[in-house]
Amino acid sequence: MASSHGSLAKEAIALLNKFSAGRQCLDDFMEDASKDLQNMGTLHKKFILDVVSGCIEHKQLLDVVINVFYGQNGKCLSRGDRSQFVIICYLATFSLDDLGLQHFSNIIKSLDIKKMHMFLTFFFTNLTTWIQDEWNSIYDAAYVEKHWINPLLRWRPEIYILMDRLAVKISGGSRVKKAPIKTTEPQEFSLSKPKPRPLPMPELIPQQEKSKPVPKSTYMAPKETQMIEEIKQKNHQRTEELLYEANMKQFRCGNPQKSEHTKRAMSQIKEDLESKLKFNSFHSSEIPSSNKNNSWPIKLNSAAILRQGALYDRQLEKELQRMESLVEGAREPSSFLQWQKEMREKDLQEELAKIERRRLEGRISYEEAAMARTRIMERNQKTAQLKKEETAQLMRRYAEKRLQEEKEMRDLVQQVAEGHKNSKTAKEKLQKIKQSIVKEVSEQRRELLRQALEEAQAELSRRFEIICEIRAIESLPHVRVRNFDDSETAGHELLGEMSLVELKERLALLREAQQTEQQEKREHILEEKQNKKQLLLEQLDTINLHTRALAQAAVIRKKEREARPGFRQAMTRDDTVLALQKKLEEKQQERQRLKQIEGRKAKRSEQAAAHAEERNTGTHDKKSLTVKSWEELELSLERHIQKDAPYVVSQTETLKT
Repeated sequence: MASSHGSLAKEAIALLNKFSAGRQCLDDFMEDASKDLQNMGTLHKKFILDVVSGCIEHKQLLDVVINVFYGQNGKCLSRGDRSQFVIICYLATFSLDDLGLQHFSNIIKSLDIKKMHMFLTFFFTNLTTWIQDEWNSIYDAAYVEKHWINPLLRWRPEIYILMDRLAVKISGGSRVKKAPIKTTEPQEFSLSKPKPRPLPMPELIPQQEKSKPVPKSTYMAPKETQMIEEIKQKNHQRTEELLYEANMKQFRCGNPQKSEHTKRAMSQIKEDLESKLKFNSFHSSEIPSSNKNNSWPIKLNSAAILRQGALYDRQLEKELQRMESLVEGAREPSSFLQWQKEMREKDLQEELAKIERRRLEGRISYEEAAMARTRIMERNQKTAQLKKEETAQLMRRYAEKRLQEEKEMRDLVQQVAEGHKNSKTAKEKLQKIKQSIVKEVSEQRRELLRQALEEAQAELSRRFEIICEIRAIESLPHVRVRNFDDSETAGHELLGEMSLVELKERLALLREAQQTEQQEKREHILEEKQNKKQLLLEQLDTINLHTRALAQAAVIRKKEREARPGFRQAMTRDDTVLALQKKLEEKQQERQRLKQIEGRKAKRSEQAAAHAEERNTGTHDKKSLTVKSWEELELSLERHIQKDAPYVVSQTETLKT
């Protein structure tokens, strides 16, 4: 039986050596192997094929162990023995329960005992450390511990016994056997050899259960982390919404100023109105004056000077070519250009008249909107006055109720104060006793602190004396006498050895050579700079010449343009523009009249308020408190009105317009 399992293991090792993962398919390889093993029994054939297919399927798991084993003991092992270590690792991990210890030990003994002992020691020593960690990184940790680690830990004591037996065999085989003394021994004469004992049939190996496939959840991120992230995002969004609501809805009773919501609503209303009244946005800017002031000089760099000079050279060359073409008989397109210029001027006049009409129409709509705002303001003032009267009545009732409650509370406090007078004497006695106890404790504490301070001062003075002694010892001078000759070498007998004097001489010569080289470089750089400066000056002369010529041409064009009639005269002759200007003047006069009426009303209201203040200066403090509360209430009502009715325009905004 032992020889049977050993031979089967060797067959499996040979079959595994034939397989190459990159070139062959596992199913094709197993079919070819089953054809080659037709002469073998079904059980033996099934055992070999199961072992080889299991090693190939779990190659990633087994390579973790075998690679590290070869990394540590690769010097004393050959690469040809890798398959037998893979099969032993597979049998120990997956088939030890099915085989049993006896069959497993027979397979171990049929191979090289020393190598098997080395591998089993390495495998079971590192099983629960880094091997388990590496397997956990490939498969699920709970699955690895339940199906592979725990069965191996159960078999580990018996495997250790097997390893001890292998160690005894290795030590017995390594001993030097003494040569036996040759003696003549009689031997029986045998005529016939005995028949060899027939090989026993191998025991049936129970069919191995297929291992469960690796769950898909191993390679997927857990749902809990995704759910936690979603919950975090929702909570963050909810907190932002709550914070936004808290900032928007502030406490109105403690905020005398206008709220942020009110300010935003008012600014939004103002922006909407101003966006509707942007009349001058389509007007083009003024035509830039051609007579620019050249009193401020512009300093050009060298690149700009060379670029400008090249541009003027190209222009000069182009002008010379044009003159040559004219001499040869070409035609000047001046008549066409003159007609084109006249048509452009005509189009420009029409465009300017259209722009002026649009501007006047916009100004008229602006005046109409301003008058509409004044009407809305009057309506808002009337509604606010009604609200003020209603709130004044409510505040008066509330003040009377508060005064009655304060009077009742004052009576109740007086009754309670009479009951507290008796307990006050007892509290004073208890306070005196506590003060005496605290005084005694503080005196004892002060004495202990004084003693500790004296001990600390003594220790500090002792340390200070020791430090002074150490510094005095360190301040003593160290006398060192050294005789050194600059002209002698150190005596190391090197090829390039030299004395200090020679070294200084050579360094001085090198320094002089460097200085002369630097001087030559400076002279070369200065010469190049001078040439470049001369080139730039020549280019500047050409640029100045061309700029003067261009300035003269611009002056001539300006005089020609001034000689022609202006565009405004043609524009003012338009009948529609004149009608629009007249309508705009009427609207402006009507708006000015409304402003004067509003100013008179404001003066009358201010005078009435001043008279009311003079009458109310001698009233009681309670009335002043109620007046302040009424003013705060009026402000809150104004904010409430502005919040509920954002289309209402305030008085200050109307006056600004």
